[in-house]
Amino acid sequence: MRTTKDRIRQAISFEIIGITLSVPLAAFAFGFELGKTGILGVVGATLATVWNYVFNLMFDLGLKKLNGSTHKSIKLRFLHAISFELGLMVAFLPIIAWWMGIGLFEALVVDLAFIAFYLLYTFVFTWCYDTIFPDNDARGESLTEDASNYCER
Repeated sequence: MRTTKDRIRQAISFEIIGITLSVPLAAFAFGFELGKTGILGVVGATLATVWNYVFNLMFDLGLKKLNGSTHKSIKLRFLHAISFELGLMVAFLPIIAWWMGIGLFEALVVDLAFIAFYLLYTFVFTWCYDTIFPDNDARGESLTEDASNYCER
């Protein structure tokens, strides 16, 4: 399993890259003020960083207990990304509505846009991170191996 230091590096790098990409996109797409969107992005990133650490630790502990390894198939990576984002959405929705001064429905639209962005981003980032900084417990996991295993099924 990953060390605490590695999990912190993963969570912080995930959020820094995510903010850099998502804040300008959200401000442009929804016509929000960049500064206000930036603060929302930092609040969301802080919330997400804590959730990232807790969620990934729980997910890996569950995998290790069930399978004896933290290896993630492509299907498991989709489950990982979707369940991470759903948990974060529940916590972030009221914050968006309050901070941006919009109704819950409008906040849901904004949140769903963030989710769409972050679902793809989470999948790509985690796969790249696992490739660059392999988890010794994943034993031999690689992009090529994962893709070929998926295609054979």
